[in-house]
Amino acid sequence: MRQRHPAGERLFVDYAGHTIDVIDPHTGEVRPAQLFVAALGASSYTFAEATWTQSLPDWIASHVRAFAFLGGVTAQIVSDNLKAGVTKACFYDPVINRTYGDLAAHYDTAVVPARPHKPKDKAKVEGAVLLVERWVLARLRNRQFFSLEDVNAAIGPLLDQLNDKVSRHLGASRRQLFEQLDKPALKPLPVAPYVYAEWKKCRAGLDYHIAIDRHYYSVPHQLLKKELWARITARTVEVFHIGQRVASHVRTSGNGQHSTQRDHMPITAWHDVIGEPTFADAILDRIIHNAYLPRANVETTRAASYMALISEPVE
Repeated sequence: MRQRHPAGERLFVDYAGHTIDVIDPHTGEVRPAQLFVAALGASSYTFAEATWTQSLPDWIASHVRAFAFLGGVTAQIVSDNLKAGVTKACFYDPVINRTYGDLAAHYDTAVVPARPHKPKDKAKVEGAVLLVERWVLARLRNRQFFSLEDVNAAIGPLLDQLNDKVSRHLGASRRQLFEQLDKPALKPLPVAPYVYAEWKKCRAGLDYHIAIDRHYYSVPHQLLKKELWARITARTVEVFHIGQRVASHVRTSGNGQHSTQRDHMPITAWHDVIGEPTFADAILDRIIHNAYLPRANVETTRAASYMALISEPVE
C-alpha cells in the first residue's frame, strides 16, 4: 500500500549503516563516526550529520540540530526502534525513552516508532540514507578527517547539492518542494532549544536523600522510600513525585557529600542542626505560623503543631 505524506506531518530519522573514519591527530587512532539522517515526508528534504555514537545524548542532540536546520517542527517523528529512543519495541504499544519523550514534549511533537520488522513504515528515511551514502559518503571515502567538525564541514556542501538536485520525475528539487509544501506547514520552534536531561528512577534512603552520580540530594522527608524520578541536566537535579516537582538542586560533582535543603528536614534534624530544642521549636513556629511573639508551652504546643503539619501525606 502506497504511503501518503501530508505536508509538515512526519520527520523520519535513522542512522546510516556505514560510518566515516576519523583519525586522532595525536595518537593516529582511527575512530568511526556515525551518520544521522533525517528526511521530511512530503518533500524528502534531507538533513545529515556525523556524531561519535548512537547513544542517547548524540541521538537527542541530532534531533535538536535537525529541527534547527528545518526551522520548524513536524507533528510526528518516525524513528527506528533504536535502544537510545525506544525502551521497549512493541508492535502495538512501544515504550519511549523518557528523555526522548521529554524532547518530544518540549517541541510539541509525537514520537511514533516504526513497527518491528516493518521497514516500509520508515521507507522514506531508508531511501534518504541510501542517497546520503551515495552522494555524501561515497565522495568522502578517499578523504582523511582529523575531527568531527571537519567531517560535518565537508558534509554540508554535499548535502546542499543533494537537496538542490532537480528530480527528473517531479521536475523540482527537494529544497523547492520543502519551500512549497513542508515549510509553511511546520510548527514554530520553541523559544529555546531542548536542554538534554536524563531521567533516573530512585528512592530516598533513611536520610531522605537520593544518590545521583556519587552525590546525595535531599527530598522532603515525607517521601522516605517513595518512588521518585530525578531529572538530571548538566547544571540541575530536579526530583518529581507523581508528576509533581518536589525538590530542585544545583548539580554538584560526585564527591560523596550531601546537598540538603532545610525545609526537607524532619523536626529532629532541626534540633541537631540548631543544638537547642527550645530555639529550634521557636524557629519552626516562626516559619510555620509567621509568629513574632513567643507563646506558652514552647516544647509541646509548637512541636505538636509542626508534627501535625509534616505528617500530612504529600500528594
